[in-house]
Amino acid sequence: MALFLLALVLFVILDIAIRAMLKKIHNDKQLKERQEALAVSLKLDYIREAKSLKRAEVKEPKAKILCVDDEAVILDSFRKILVLDGYAVDTVESGPEALGLIRAHHYDFVFTDLKMPDMSGEDVVKSVKHLRPDIDVLVITGYATVESAVECMKFGAMDYIQKPFTEDELLALTTKSLIKRQDRIQKQLKPIVHITRFPGAEKFQRNGFSIPGGVFISPNHCWASMETEGCLHVGIDDFAKKLIGSIDSIEMPNLGMNVAVGQPLFTLKQGQRTLQFKSPVSGKVSKINSGLVQEPERLDITPYDGNWICILDPVNIDTDLKELKIGKAAVDFYHADLEAFQNSVKNLNLENNGTHDALHSGDMAKLDEKNWRMVTGTLFDR
Repeated sequence: MALFLLALVLFVILDIAIRAMLKKIHNDKQLKERQEALAVSLKLDYIREAKSLKRAEVKEPKAKILCVDDEAVILDSFRKILVLDGYAVDTVESGPEALGLIRAHHYDFVFTDLKMPDMSGEDVVKSVKHLRPDIDVLVITGYATVESAVECMKFGAMDYIQKPFTEDELLALTTKSLIKRQDRIQKQLKPIVHITRFPGAEKFQRNGFSIPGGVFISPNHCWASMETEGCLHVGIDDFAKKLIGSIDSIEMPNLGMNVAVGQPLFTLKQGQRTLQFKSPVSGKVSKINSGLVQEPERLDITPYDGNWICILDPVNIDTDLKELKIGKAAVDFYHADLEAFQNSVKNLNLENNGTHDALHSGDMAKLDEKNWRMVTGTLFDR
């Protein structure tokens, strides 16, 4: 036993050492590539785009940045610090050159000095936000112009950094700004509803909602899939699963139970909360998914495919299916309910509750009991 434990400890230590070594090799290789990119880029001639342009490109950059300052030493600092940290950087020495570049290229950020002879930083901020409102602008300022930098934020600048700045200060500001930008973009993007070609494809659609082709969707967000033998697999759809979040257990229907459209079929449990789902069709319960009872976390992978809740033998299928959504009608239904949910959150003034715009992250669980009941009742109790 002692030898086994010793071997296990040695294995763990060796595994950690190998992982650390591989990570160091990767980081060293990445740093070398960035250093080479920085050295090579500075030898290339970009005068056709802008007289003072110096460009340093890296593989898979964290962001693309344009820096404008009439002091070459400041631009040198920006390039060295940001490129080695994984950013692609263009630098120019005047505002007009910067505006010409944003018309021809896509940048995530523009860093601009406030005091420049040809064009002030304030005018650069105003112009960039007018021409490319999708680009975030950060201001470079000296101690004497901090007040002006703050004033620029009224014109759309995201933040500012004061000269002289340290490497850590620049990297901290850039990282913070990048996170802020990514969060804002994610909130602005409308979740996409995908019609997938094959069962289980929704597991690859983490930033949207999925409906497998040929699957019917009920008004309370159950899905139903007709099998060749005439029975129907029934479960909760991707919309319901992602909005509700984790599911602790499932109360299954009884085998042999007869159920009509709109009658309770199964119940999901999340902590002390329960959410009842109604049957999308009339029929008899012929089978329940016992594996899902034992492992409800399988729904985190996909609520479709083999993770159905139960199988029904339908009795009035032709009539019942007419009330369900499929294809484009299902997509439109999802979009309508997404908008309804978003409006509910806004009306409840829950923006600070972590739910606003997070339409597919399970953040409904953060609602208090009253509002959780109100929202789930609106979307699922139909």
